[in-house]
Amino acid sequence: MSELKIGLEGVVVAQQDVSFINGETGELVYRGYHIDELAPSATFEEIVYLLWHGKLPNKQEVDGLKERLVACRDLNDSQMKFLKSVPHYARPMSVCRTGVSQIALYDTSYQTLEVYEKSTNLARANNILAQAPTIMAAFSCLRRGFKPIPPREDLDHAANFLWMLNGKDPSEEAVRALDLYFVLLAEHGFNASTFSCRVTAATWANMYASVVSGIATLGGHAHGGAVQAAMNQFQEIGNINNVEPWFYGAMETKKRIMGIGHRVYKALDPRAPHLRAKAQSLAEKSDHRKWFDIAVKLEELAAQHPYFQERKLFPNVDFYSAPLLYMLNLQPDMFTPMFALSRIAGWCAHIMGQYENNRLIRPRAEYIGPKGFKWTPIEERGDFAADTTM
Repeated sequence: MSELKIGLEGVVVAQQDVSFINGETGELVYRGYHIDELAPSATFEEIVYLLWHGKLPNKQEVDGLKERLVACRDLNDSQMKFLKSVPHYARPMSVCRTGVSQIALYDTSYQTLEVYEKSTNLARANNILAQAPTIMAAFSCLRRGFKPIPPREDLDHAANFLWMLNGKDPSEEAVRALDLYFVLLAEHGFNASTFSCRVTAATWANMYASVVSGIATLGGHAHGGAVQAAMNQFQEIGNINNVEPWFYGAMETKKRIMGIGHRVYKALDPRAPHLRAKAQSLAEKSDHRKWFDIAVKLEELAAQHPYFQERKLFPNVDFYSAPLLYMLNLQPDMFTPMFALSRIAGWCAHIMGQYENNRLIRPRAEYIGPKGFKWTPIEERGDFAADTTM
């Protein structure tokens, strides 16, 4: 039997050229470009093109992508009817998962074209990337008692989402903040949700089914749900004067500090400084500045504490994503769907990569249960207590 690796820790299961991560030095690279090169200037649409085509686009190419996304943004009457039927208390990630699955129902190529055709998959990726924000913005409006706000043709991806969310022209600062968030969250190697996408795609399931697998996986608290938990933590702290007693109370009771530490990074998450700077810029013009201030103070306390120093635990991507998204007028339970709206770009790149060099992903598990039981006819099994586990 091969060596047991719980959680596939350290196991290499495939080759890919979408992104590179060095957890020891804190590096993140998209298709050869370090995130520090991309974050200051790249737009989300440029990142999408880079991930899907392997190169940065020229102006004609990025304009073409924008046109294709704009053409796919609108929802049909049946999709809108579904969203209006959803209970307002539904989890946004459940709406995201079901809404993306529903997109497939109206794709006329769904039953006729094979999944390994690149042009088909690019078209389906466009559908998902363009319509998922419309779905989530419409649900956000509906559960607040407002009519859904239709997408606009004159706005880029991030600006259009903020328009649909709030019904007013977003500030340039808000647009850049959300666009940066989308850039930084777009791709991150073989994380749990990306691996789920590739496992599904490896069965030759289509793009929609594969992305739905990713959304379902992202919803877990150990993955995409951590950003909401980070905001809940800041709200629990409440104000800057409570950070220090809260922190030392948490350390005494061994309560986890959300947003600090990462499964891969043993150095500072390279995305965190960019999010911190942008959150600070937003905070200077926001009525919700206190959430950024709380995060900064909590980071300072953790950095000075031996527990975090010895274990090399630093702020991760969730730590400053939480106040940034909150300052953009998003409720905490919408944070994980926002993660999904960005990560769709990376998921689709990996799914297309899986199709290009496919092999069914079929790991083995070590059996540790009993053996050698003998069959007994039902009438000879005697009386047993009722099974209450069903």
